[in-house]
Amino acid sequence: DVDGGVPDVSQVSDLLNSVITAESEAAQAEDRNQELRQQINTQQNRLSIATEMSSGSDQNQSALEQELDQKKAELATLQSQASKPIVQNQPGATSEKVVEVGGIPVDSEYIIFIVDTSGSMLAIWDRVIQQIENILDIHPEVQGFQIMNDMGNYLISRYSGKWIPDNPSRRKSVLNRMRSWLSFSNSSPKEGITSALRTYVRKTKKLSIYVFGDDYSGPSYDDVLDRISSINLNPITNEPRARIHGIGFLNREIITTNDRFAVLMREVARQNGGAFIALPNSNPNLRYEKTDEAKPPE
Repeated sequence: DVDGGVPDVSQVSDLLNSVITAESEAAQAEDRNQELRQQINTQQNRLSIATEMSSGSDQNQSALEQELDQKKAELATLQSQASKPIVQNQPGATSEKVVEVGGIPVDSEYIIFIVDTSGSMLAIWDRVIQQIENILDIHPEVQGFQIMNDMGNYLISRYSGKWIPDNPSRRKSVLNRMRSWLSFSNSSPKEGITSALRTYVRKTKKLSIYVFGDDYSGPSYDDVLDRISSINLNPITNEPRARIHGIGFLNREIITTNDRFAVLMREVARQNGGAFIALPNSNPNLRYEKTDEAKPPE
């Protein structure tokens, strides 16, 4: 939920807490599987005993055969339970379940990155590219992906309106191409998000959009939220067609306006089944202090 606060060190820890939670759940799952394996071994031993008894006695043959069938059924149930993955509920849905990594659902078949290409972001461009690579890594294989800037301009013009085919070599070449990308930006994700939605959302299922930025220069939150809702909201199900996530980079040069991007993207993510993650500045000694009250969406 949008809490109206300014992204500070405590908010930055949200991502780490999500990862720690995921690791804890994985450890619990391993403990659960170990317990199930022990139960399976016990049931297998009992099954062996029951089998030997059934072959060596005619008096209780019928009863032993029933017990043998029961043990086989119990063993099959335990083995089935041990093979099930740990999953979490999809935001905005009650029936479908998806795996999450660090709080981000990874069920998408198509991914779009919308990246602020303003000067302040170019100053930390290596970090931006690294985070795009990290997100691609938690989606080992997708049907296609795309990279646009916040004005809706494509990184690779020949793929405009299409999908960049996904494979390891293509990912590497696209990230390398990003290193020399220069494109005008107005530090507002509205144009990029709406362009991506208009082009892809109605003809693509399981689409996730990741919005990267460090500032929002627009005059109104409502204008962006209403525009996104008018395109992304399915009028029949009243659910968003695409997930929209926000990745906020805290930047020392514009610390007084970082909060506007965070406030906007927290609400965009909340309304569109996504997550917002604030990433700290690369300077470990930098302290983020509140300079003014962040206002909730107008």
